[in-house]
Amino acid sequence: MTNVEEIDRAIGAHGMWKARLKTAIETGKFDTPVDTIRQDDRCTFGQWLYSNSLTDADKASPHYQNVRQLHAEFHKVAARVVELATAGKKQEAQALLELGGEYSRVSGNLTKAMMDWKRALN
Repeated sequence: MTNVEEIDRAIGAHGMWKARLKTAIETGKFDTPVDTIRQDDRCTFGQWLYSNSLTDADKASPHYQNVRQLHAEFHKVAARVVELATAGKKQEAQALLELGGEYSRVSGNLTKAMMDWKRALN
């Protein structure tokens, strides 16, 4: 799979997180432990980011560095939402997802950075 295809898949996968997090807030349950969510190298995209599939030049690029940092931040904030949701703190968790909330900001920044990287590869 090419770098562009990996980035496309990641954009879609990370976009689906919001729906999963909303369900966690509604139900107070989530199928993945918070400690696992917090780790940015456990998802398919994270495994690819840290793999040998990318060249040293790819990993030295500002796009890679930005995406990697934002991806790690995304996982920390998603873990925080799940942590709050499963602790019954629905309003606090919801506030992170709302427009202007930390999750929305980080998720939007990550998506933009992935799209910028993809454009640079084309």
